[in-house]
Amino acid sequence: MKRFAYFYFNRGAPDEIRQVVPAHVKYWKTVSASEYRGGPFADRTGGLIIFSASNLDEATAIVEQDPFALEGLLEQKWLKEWLPE
Repeated sequence: MKRFAYFYFNRGAPDEIRQVVPAHVKYWKTVSASEYRGGPFADRTGGLIIFSASNLDEATAIVEQDPFALEGLLEQKWLKEWLPE
């Protein structure tokens, strides 16, 4: 398994984002189980998630199903393979 870092930046009203947070958190905990590490930035403009996937295609498919993405609440997102030491 490879590790990936998913950086995302929100758009939309804070109330819209707050409504989707429970589904977003549940999704990532379900998909990545014990490999999931993540949370919001201190200023709440987005967040960072570290997770495992077999390859970039699988990681991309996982990111595309994030409830924030499905609800159109992302301004920008980056997905990078991460090589922790």
